[in-house]
Amino acid sequence: MSFINITSALSSNYALVIAFGVLFLETGLPLIIGLPGDTLLISGGLFAAGIGVPAGAHHFSITELAIGAPIAAIIGSQMGHFLGWHFGRKAFSRAESKFFNAEKLNSAERYLAKYGHGKAIVLGRFVPVVRGLVNPVSGMVRIPFKEFAFWNVVGALIWTQVLIWGGYGVGKQFADTISKYLTYIILTIAIVTILPLALEIFKEWRSRKHLS
Repeated sequence: MSFINITSALSSNYALVIAFGVLFLETGLPLIIGLPGDTLLISGGLFAAGIGVPAGAHHFSITELAIGAPIAAIIGSQMGHFLGWHFGRKAFSRAESKFFNAEKLNSAERYLAKYGHGKAIVLGRFVPVVRGLVNPVSGMVRIPFKEFAFWNVVGALIWTQVLIWGGYGVGKQFADTISKYLTYIILTIAIVTILPLALEIFKEWRSRKHLS
């Protein structure tokens, strides 16, 4: 799909719905790991600033994006916590799974123990692989609903607002320069945010090859 077609899609009336849906799925369903939440938030901020939007075309409202994004992330994470609490142990019982196995569960539990519940939940928002696992694991280790909900709200607000308003501010400040290289900038952001997932997959492949 060309960048022009992507811009047209973002200009549609369904753009915000799609954006919020991606955020909900990425934080709520641990089966979907690696969705471009970071890239989406930063790009949404740029788009709200008018970057890459043809003159007179509709684009994101920064207010709607800034309000809706954390709500979608909060609801998705609460669902992840619920699923982990009630069904998580079964999901991590498959030894052949790349992401949902006992080793990954132990690593996530050590992560929570090392940083403490609050810091782990908040900082986990900024790491693609962790973002998809920390919520169900929090449920699996029985972090109380109220405690998780508090840190979930704090983490969602910090994550979404920093990236959205960061993209929006940069877009307003350097509009001309960014417009010239927008495609490359978004590709770079996507590569940087997906890199942790790619490294995780590579380590998994290398480990399996070594054992075979």
